[in-house]
Amino acid sequence: MSKRILIASISGIRGVFGAGLGPRELVEYAAAYALWCREQQGSRSLVVIGRDARTTGDICSRIVAGTLSAAGIDVIDAGLSSTPTVEMAVIKEGAVGGIVLSASHNPGEWNALKLLNGAGEFLSPDEGARVLALAADGLDPTVGFETIGKIEESDYLQYHIDQILALPFIDRGAIAARGFRVVVDGINSVGGIAIPALLARLGLAEEQIIRLNCDPTGLFAHPAEPLPANLTETMRAVADSGADLGIVVDPDADRLALIEGGGRYMSEELTQVVAADFMWRFRPGPFATNLSSSRAIEDVAARHGQKVYRSAVGEINVVRKMQEVGAVLGGEGNGGVILPDLHYGRDALVGTAMLLQHLANERCSLTDVREGLPVYHIAKKKTAIGAVDPDVLLASLATAHEAERVDTTDGVKIDMESSWVHVRRSNTEPIVRVYAEAPSAHEAEELGERLVGEVNGLAASLDS
Repeated sequence: MSKRILIASISGIRGVFGAGLGPRELVEYAAAYALWCREQQGSRSLVVIGRDARTTGDICSRIVAGTLSAAGIDVIDAGLSSTPTVEMAVIKEGAVGGIVLSASHNPGEWNALKLLNGAGEFLSPDEGARVLALAADGLDPTVGFETIGKIEESDYLQYHIDQILALPFIDRGAIAARGFRVVVDGINSVGGIAIPALLARLGLAEEQIIRLNCDPTGLFAHPAEPLPANLTETMRAVADSGADLGIVVDPDADRLALIEGGGRYMSEELTQVVAADFMWRFRPGPFATNLSSSRAIEDVAARHGQKVYRSAVGEINVVRKMQEVGAVLGGEGNGGVILPDLHYGRDALVGTAMLLQHLANERCSLTDVREGLPVYHIAKKKTAIGAVDPDVLLASLATAHEAERVDTTDGVKIDMESSWVHVRRSNTEPIVRVYAEAPSAHEAEELGERLVGEVNGLAASLDS
């Protein structure tokens, strides 16, 4: 039998279907979440659920919906929906929470329960810990036949798009007038439905939308993370079609990566930077991002006289920092854009609209935009550390670099004059991540490899 993988953390419940995540685990954690919902709002609560297009999504969704219903929770099933669409549906319906069935950038054999609170945000660490504690208690939330919850279906995509078009800085006419031709790579998941629908509402004609991997079969056409090594076919399609740009999303469409006309990949680290450069032309205010995101955001903020605040990695950590400082925008360097005007969650749809509006307003190309941004290169690496306690390993790494400028808010970040490296445990996989940024790709790779070597050396010594 293959190795069983189930990661139950405050970030959600994630595992390989049939080898760690199955009906028993889905019922266990959905039941715990139902109990948590009843603690928040009493016995009659409403939860919105939605899923990406993974082949296991439908069965997982049915099990979760049935478990919630058996616990007396009313359910609105949003069906195939992006994560940000479900988040907005939770807010619209005044629900006590939501569940997104999606393992995000993980391969197709994975699935997950991504848990939301009544604000349409991912659970806070305390909220997540409470759900895990309820799961550990193993209490049965089942109610009598006369009080089981209703299950209804509803589609919120057009509502989501309506709210984007209603933003005061989005001008559909100006975008339509540019006549953009856009390649959309939806990795055969919900983005292949949502992004073309958004583009059509923004005024692009059918022939201007070049669909690639937009059939929501859940059979991913390439590895799910929107990184350049995974997008060679997409970059070629942008170049061969003569499109103005390419838009790439992950399976649940909360991450946005961009490809310039001609087929050059534009680092997803720059997605939030472009969005901020656009927003600050309309509205001043702070920006919040995580410790692993590019320094380019500080450089652009300085041009506009604005401040950037950093948080631990994890969407909810960025959201809490945004709320703390009153940020007008936030994001993560994995292609995430968070606009509080809509909701506190990464949203590839609103990121796409903001990008196209920026190109329309400035009458420029995506290449022009990239050439006007600071030049940094980032290397993203990961390494397995076996049975070694990652917290002990990271503490040892911090001690080894104590003479340098070290931030231990989230793992170990070492800041240098023109570069930085961040080493932290993953919230979603049994690995340690190593991100390094420097003025050149060679320097970033070298720095990243050096720290991977240090991590592996420490792991070997701690395991001996």
